[in-house]
Amino acid sequence: MRVFVALDIDDAIRARLEQFLDGVRGFAPEARWLRPESMHVTLKFIGEKSSEAVEEIKPSLGAIRAGVIEISFRGYGFFPTSKAPRVFWIGMVAGPELAALAKAVDEATAALGVPKEEHEFSPHLTLARRSGSGAPGWRKGDGANPVFQRLQEKLAAMPPLDFATMTAREFFLYQSQLMRGGARYTKIAGFRLG
Repeated sequence: MRVFVALDIDDAIRARLEQFLDGVRGFAPEARWLRPESMHVTLKFIGEKSSEAVEEIKPSLGAIRAGVIEISFRGYGFFPTSKAPRVFWIGMVAGPELAALAKAVDEATAALGVPKEEHEFSPHLTLARRSGSGAPGWRKGDGANPVFQRLQEKLAAMPPLDFATMTAREFFLYQSQLMRGGARYTKIAGFRLG
């Protein structure tokens, strides 16, 4: 089973994102746009694990102690760079609590044999991909491309993007099932914050 740890997004912010996507999707029709219902704030991608291993992960995540987290969704960018865009994302502004939670999740899963993250936590909300991974770093094949060019021009003419602020009160262990129309995410377990 393919699993990851993430925060869910408030319905009000999800609705604003959906309205925004309806307005800009046509400026990059060749991109793979994420469905608003599948958006989340990834804290740790774990990968393929047996059912038994997933059952071992749950108490480790449940032992994490962290407070509620205020997260503002605003701004945008492209990975790896705007000159070589592969991923279009919305930014997140949060206090140190968000990075601390991601680190605690990384350490809890590392104790169970899941490889630790190689890069510093970079909170973002992926909206569209040209292809492949949504990871921030350079990948083979990255370079100048026209897929996001019209979208970049449209965004440059818009006022700054601000989708509001939410308070995260729990985080989740999700299962990811790769389907023909994209991945489907199912919450396996939830863990309270605060």
